[in-house]
Amino acid sequence: MPGPLPLVRLHALHKQFPGAPRPALDGVSLDIRAGEVFGVIGRSGAGKSTLARCVNLLERPDSGQVLLDGRDLTALARPALGTARRGIGMVFQHFNLLSSRTVAANVALPLEIAGVPAPARAARVAELLPLVGLQDKADAYPARLSGGQKQRVGIARALACSPRLLLCDEATSALDPETTGSILELILDLRRRLGLAVLLVTHEMAVVKAACDQVAVMEDGRVIEQGRVFDVFTRPQAATTRRFVSEVIGDAVPPGTVARLPPPGVAEVRRILRVLFAGPASTRAVISEASRRFGVDLNIISGRIDEIGGEPFGLMALAAYGTVDGVAAAAGWMTGLGLDVEDLGA
Repeated sequence: MPGPLPLVRLHALHKQFPGAPRPALDGVSLDIRAGEVFGVIGRSGAGKSTLARCVNLLERPDSGQVLLDGRDLTALARPALGTARRGIGMVFQHFNLLSSRTVAANVALPLEIAGVPAPARAARVAELLPLVGLQDKADAYPARLSGGQKQRVGIARALACSPRLLLCDEATSALDPETTGSILELILDLRRRLGLAVLLVTHEMAVVKAACDQVAVMEDGRVIEQGRVFDVFTRPQAATTRRFVSEVIGDAVPPGTVARLPPPGVAEVRRILRVLFAGPASTRAVISEASRRFGVDLNIISGRIDEIGGEPFGLMALAAYGTVDGVAAAAGWMTGLGLDVEDLGA
């Protein structure tokens, strides 16, 4: 039997801005499920921010559908669209707070626009500020807040109307790394507490690694790769994705180190093997076992052990010394265990 429908379905979105040489969106389709953190990553100009603005119809696509709980937002007239938009909260890169309003008044603004009576607004704000760690800042003005505190206000404001989707457009790009970490932790905590789905638009693969379950990589208005974050990180297919991944986990083959390696001995070859350890074999003593089995010397010239989404993986560069058959057999044996082994030459 088919599973439940996604909370958000973007189907074949197309957007062309006047005078632009190519579409900002060129047939983009994505599914976002309830409780999921879905990352969209791309360089500047890839179309990711246009995509984010199309999700809540701040930018109307030329064609395609935006479905929220099976309801096509692009087909709604203005009054119904305004009501439906309350199911989507948006967090901006530059906070977009009103400097003349206190923290509490900024958070209450969407409720005012929705016509919620003042007592109910005050009660909702009193619920939200502790959730974002600002219970003691209700009467402060934005000018007295740090960047991280301003973004927490923005998150509380986005949650004011109890949305099911939190849309974060470069929400951490204006923050330092430590503050970025705390904001991502907050978003994940809110996801867990409130059952939110989160669409997180970013140009930083480290943000995707830290927070997302699924990821789509955009280039020139198109999605060129998507899937589970672990799968995309450990087995990137597109060249752009590989560049993003290498920024976070490296390419594991430092050229200077390779240049300093000793040459192979008589009747030996030297091969540089790039090995990705993932799944059950990631915790097995593969290197020492391969060395014993096939009589090869395996020298770790660089490596990284990490976790993505709670799953372990390792990326290592090995200098393998031995006979041609021995090195080939060791590489084949590791491949047979489910590891990705790439021979990078001598």
